[in-house]
Amino acid sequence: MRFAPKVDVSRETTERLQTYVALLEKWNPRINLVSKSTLADAWGRHIRDSLQIISLAPLNWKKWVDLGSGGGFPGLVVAIAANEINPQGRVVLVESDQRKCAFLRTVIRETSVDADVVSGRIESVEPQGADVISARALADLSTLLGYAERHGAKGFTGLFPKGATWEKELFHARQAWEFSCEPYRSETEEKSVILRIEGVARV
Repeated sequence: MRFAPKVDVSRETTERLQTYVALLEKWNPRINLVSKSTLADAWGRHIRDSLQIISLAPLNWKKWVDLGSGGGFPGLVVAIAANEINPQGRVVLVESDQRKCAFLRTVIRETSVDADVVSGRIESVEPQGADVISARALADLSTLLGYAERHGAKGFTGLFPKGATWEKELFHARQAWEFSCEPYRSETEEKSVILRIEGVARV
């Protein structure tokens, strides 16, 4: 199993990410965007963890949709990095919690990146027609594939970080779905992977 290729970003992108982390630290005590235990190492546990996903996306994607964005991982990190490495791509963050939507919009404004926040439940918002779909710590893989089928364009790529039980999730998902899957070892979390999924269809 390979690691995801590393993504190097410019000083300008690093500064935007630092602005993001500062806002995360400011807002987190009020609305619990990430667990308190991971906030002290936000750069390693959240920023680097999200950056590694970008390298697995198809080149020159046009629309990336992050489902259940929460505090913005990985979608908001993707949006900030894409401003440099794929400026024609647009990121859409789907989140049902209005307070978290307010946080996401604040970061977008303060970092001057090109991204949209769609406020609503994944099952009910308008289908997004995404080239790439991501979701982190949202649902089991089978449920994620149902969401992805709704919001993905034809031939979309799904990028889903998963923990130590990923093989079990993969087995259960194959009972209801056909798809190709390549796991990449996470460089930030031992026993975790990023599943790169294509060709999704119901069994």
